[in-house]
Amino acid sequence: MANHQKDFLFVLIKSLSKSEKRQFKIFASRLETSSNTKFIELFNILDKSDAYDEKLILKSGIIKKVQLSNLKSYLYKQILVSIRLNIPSQNMRYQIREQIDFAAILYNKGLYRQSLKILDKTKILALENDEKLMAYEIVEFEKLIESQYITRSIQGRADELVVQAKELSYRNTISSKLSNLSLQLYGIMLKTGYVKTDAEFTYIDDYFRKHISKFDQSKFGFREKYWFYNANLWRSFLVQDFLSCYKYALKWVTLFYDTPSMIYLNPVFFLKGNHYLLESLYMLKYKSKFKKYLVLLEETTKDPRFPVNDNIASLSFLYLYNNKLNFHILEGTFIESEYLIPEILAKLKTHSEHLDEHHEMLFYYKIASIYFGTEKYAECILYLEKIINNKNLSMREDLMCFSRLLCLIAHYELGKDYYLENQLKNTYKFLLKMNDLHEVQKEIIKFLKSLNSIYPTDIKKEFVKMRARFIELEKNTYEKRAFLYLDIISWLESKIENKKISDIIKEKAKLSNR
Repeated sequence: MANHQKDFLFVLIKSLSKSEKRQFKIFASRLETSSNTKFIELFNILDKSDAYDEKLILKSGIIKKVQLSNLKSYLYKQILVSIRLNIPSQNMRYQIREQIDFAAILYNKGLYRQSLKILDKTKILALENDEKLMAYEIVEFEKLIESQYITRSIQGRADELVVQAKELSYRNTISSKLSNLSLQLYGIMLKTGYVKTDAEFTYIDDYFRKHISKFDQSKFGFREKYWFYNANLWRSFLVQDFLSCYKYALKWVTLFYDTPSMIYLNPVFFLKGNHYLLESLYMLKYKSKFKKYLVLLEETTKDPRFPVNDNIASLSFLYLYNNKLNFHILEGTFIESEYLIPEILAKLKTHSEHLDEHHEMLFYYKIASIYFGTEKYAECILYLEKIINNKNLSMREDLMCFSRLLCLIAHYELGKDYYLENQLKNTYKFLLKMNDLHEVQKEIIKFLKSLNSIYPTDIKKEFVKMRARFIELEKNTYEKRAFLYLDIISWLESKIENKKISDIIKEKAKLSNR
């Protein structure tokens, strides 16, 4: 379970690497005086503690309760200063920001020419790395200095700066509007989920076209293209147009591979783009392309030039291992994927401070799916119940829904009729409460309820009938996504043909040339 500590200082200290702790102690020793030893003692107490305990701090006698808040704030700030001083030099954004700070120091000392020289070089660096917001800040700073430092070339220089300011302002405005649109669409996704009717589809489509039609793509630079693809991707996900999802996710990822320096400058955007590309390919069941881009992503993250920090390490784990499981589910190679489970569980503990519960529960669902595919139904139920019993998944009701449905089928396979009856009642109540009772869910519950009343000799006929019904539902745009969570058709075919579900999925995978 993700460990969400409430004390920010404690969480920050626990996030520090060994080298960062060592650097902080060296940094703190420079400040060490009789009045500063208290914050170092507080650091040592929290560093050695397994949980934040205010009573333990006060018992140590280093500080009174009324002073603790101020001391914690001071320590928090000093840790951040220490980290800031030791940021790797290859981080381009910090280099640019540092140079702007140097220029400000020179400006405040009245050394205008030296300040302008640094700003001019830094502006070139910012533009080369598509950091237009910082480039605009630099131009505005240059304008301020030029207005105070009179030279013979001021007229030409003024015109040049005005043109640069206008161009950068225009491009930053486009990026801002596109990022706003992307965020608004993502907000709709979180609030209402995927479109469920033609009316909802029309609303999203009209909303998107109204906002996107204002832009001239021919004038886009790297960042504008990125946000344009991002906004189109979220629109495609909302309306469940998975082919369009693939199209824009591929454009997003290709944009980075065509400009490798941007991979290392914007690793989070790069990782997210690859995740959405792999998710789109999973939805479309394009196995060959899925494997190609998964391998390419893993190779890129192992490149020595790829940035390393806690956030990136957690995201890399999340996206790589989530999609490794997806690939095995897509291929039906459930037994071959079991080796991943202990690795994932260990890494979940390692990255617990950086992953939210929703992503953790998603891993549990994938693990349950693997165990279902290997016919280890008790283990499958164990992980599904971790999701079902979680009371904090309000943002992922779809995950709760399909966890309950898969749990029903697992109980049926185990022959636990009593538990199945209780599960049916609870699942039906849950679906009614969440107002997400689609046709697929209705049919699954109705089908499972009827199984106990069907004669054993007629049960195969009922499976055949239900398979035909689900094949029809799969053609419905607003119902097809349910089959990506729960491959009910392959399960029914396994019962009809008396085969393992893994063999059914493997046969389908071989027949597909994609």
